Amino acid sequence: MIFRTRFSFYGGIFDWDNACERLRELEALSADPDLWSDPDKAQDLMKEKNRLETKIDMINGIESETDDHAEMIVMAEEEGDEDIVLESEKQLAEIKKRIDKLQLESLLSGEADQNDAFLEVHAGSGGTEAQDWASMLLRMYLRWADRRGFKTTILEQSDGDEAGIKSTTIQVTGENAYGWLKTENGVHRLVRISPFDSNARRHTSFASVTVSPVVDEDFDIDVEEKDLRIDTYRSSGAGGQHVNTTDSAVRITHEPTGVVVACQSERSQHQNRAHAMAMLKAKLYELELQRREAEQAEDYAEKSDIGWGHQIRSYVLHPYQMIKDLRTAHETTNSQAVLDGDIDQFLEASLSHKQDKKVA
Repeated sequence: MIFRTRFSFYGGIFDWDNACERLRELEALSADPDLWSDPDKAQDLMKEKNRLETKIDMINGIESETDDHAEMIVMAEEEGDEDIVLESEKQLAEIKKRIDKLQLESLLSGEADQNDAFLEVHAGSGGTEAQDWASMLLRMYLRWADRRGFKTTILEQSDGDEAGIKSTTIQVTGENAYGWLKTENGVHRLVRISPFDSNARRHTSFASVTVSPVVDEDFDIDVEEKDLRIDTYRSSGAGGQHVNTTDSAVRITHEPTGVVVACQSERSQHQNRAHAMAMLKAKLYELELQRREAEQAEDYAEKSDIGWGHQIRSYVLHPYQMIKDLRTAHETTNSQAVLDGDIDQFLEASLSHKQDKKVA
């Protein structure tokens, strides 16, 4: 039990006693023959039960392995067997890495962290340069999602005038997708030699990223029809002749907040409107989560203009290679790996930094 107590202390979130008690409740509920009379409720219950079982089994397994290797070290030292001591110490070091990973995952305990996510990328001012940078960011997130086995769907995309994209919205589907991506909210800055400048001059470009949690259709978000401005237009992306020659794309503006969402991924205007409404609810929910967080922490920084002074991360490709997060000070010189989707180091650093600020 020592390890389990320590794990609860380290993470400050995964409460062992409450988790075991909750699992017993879920096991009793899952044995109810009437459970599947409500399939949606039953699926949610079984998902929570499986998630808890996995975590508890993992912690039990780690504790058992830790105890075994600790005992082996004691016996090996008594017998003077240095090889066994070294091997057990090596295994304990590997176990510590697994514990560190569990502690990090325990930070994904926010109200919507387990949800799927909507991720938007918008090019800042700067024309083709910024639009190309926006497409590079989109590629980075798509590759990151692919590495994790997450599914991605492009819901809306506005292509750039010459290259890249002006904006895009994708849905990322996978366990804790929103929890992992939520700290990517903000402005991302790129410094490089422009491939579009015949004089090979250095350019600085900006693009903004916005992340919102996907919420269930029956989630209680008060959206009144009178507050909405709904526009339809022709889809500009690929999708077949029907999509491109009818006003199937939908843009919804929530006038009280100024939130704008759009969807053009479906052939049907009705389906695009349904997707857009889901995105709107997600954004309004994200605003509510931010409001709550702002009440608890004075260091909340409101999203602002896409330009100088508001960036969360800088990607410098010239005159040197350096990607640095300006909130956590985490940095790397392996810029190509990051642009190819290796962003876990930044996501992990941001989650830990956010938790440290809460504790402080």
